[in-house]
Formats: sequence, structure tokens, C-alpha cells
Amino acid sequence: MQLVRPPYAVRKLFSSLIWRIPTAEKKIYLTFDDGPVPEVTPRVLDILKKHNAKATFFCIGQNVEKNTGLYKQITDEGHSVGNHTYNHLNGWKTRDSEYFSNIEKCSALVLSNLFRPPYGKITRTQIKKIIYSNPRPSSLVSFPSSIIMWDVLSYDFDRSVSPEKCLSNVMRYSREGSIIVFHDSLKAQRNLEYTLPKAIEQLSLKGFSFEALK
Repeated sequence: MQLVRPPYAVRKLFSSLIWRIPTAEKKIYLTFDDGPVPEVTPRVLDILKKHNAKATFFCIGQNVEKNTGLYKQITDEGHSVGNHTYNHLNGWKTRDSEYFSNIEKCSALVLSNLFRPPYGKITRTQIKKIIYSNPRPSSLVSFPSSIIMWDVLSYDFDRSVSPEKCLSNVMRYSREGSIIVFHDSLKAQRNLEYTLPKAIEQLSLKGFSFEALK
């Protein structure tokens, strides 16, 4: 079962996580997970630049290490970045000590207070430590303190979902303050390259602008 928008009960239960930006203004927050990768991220940046749209890239530390120039391009072009762990770890299947060590390793490369758990899977203990305890090793410049989830999941990563369905997901559920998840990854490339420009064009016609999370 595909849940494009997280159920209200889940959002209520985990209200300390950021699911949507509360605003009456027609603003959309595009986010991209799992990059940067040279096969996909440059195309995303081109599309964003063409439409004068800003976005937030939740980066895997290992990919940043491999593609430092591309990471610099993201920030140089005015987009924000977030921590997505160093190795794309599933919080439900990872010991807390290993999980936090992995976040810290990414923090040395991605300087941001924003964190998105890979797969959207994170335990209550992990949430508490990030948001409330915020263990900040003295050796690091930055450690995330805000956990960013989403209001709209495009399903671009699912190869069983057609590009047309992916676009429909975005257009049907987007609203003021929506945080939309795309992926600048090889798995999502087909759906992303079809959906992203069309979604930006159609949402722009509805009066929306596109901003980066801070």
C-alpha cells in the first residue's frame, strides 16, 4: 500500500518531527534524498535553476565524499543541505551507538542542523537524543537537531510506479507548506526527470514558489 501522505495519526503521534511547514503562503519545499550522484544531481540542479526554484538536498555522507565538487555546486547555487547518515542506515535495524556514530561521520561533511532518517525509519530513543539531547561532539562544527519528514512522498524511487502516477501523486497532495520528497538517485532517475519539471511548472501556475528549508 502506497501512502503518499503520512496518516494523520502518525503525524500526531510523532509531532516533534517536522512533516510540513505551517504557513498560509503558497510555498512548497522540494527535497531530494540520497545524493549527490553525478548521473542525476546535475540534471536536478539544471531544472531548479531554470525555474528559479530552491530546494533542500538530504545527502549521504559517502556520496558527498565521492562528489565534493557536486556537493559544493548544490550549496553554491543557494540550496540547503541536510544529513542523511553516512551510509543510509535504517534506524530500526541499527544500534543507537552505531546510528549516532554514522550521523556524526556525515556531519563532518554535511554542515547542517537538518536530519532526515533514511527510509523514514527512526526509533523514539533516536528521536529523543537528536531533538532533545542533541549530543554534539566538540570535534564537529555541526550536528543535526531538527528531524525533517514529509507531507508528500512522490514514489519516484519505486520502479513499479509510472512517471505519470508519480506526477499525479505530487499534484494531488501538494498544498501550502508541503515538504515533497524526491530522490536524486539512479533508481529514481526515470520518474524524477519526468515528474520534477512538470510538477514545478504546474505548481507555479497555481501560484506556488519553491524554497529551501533552513
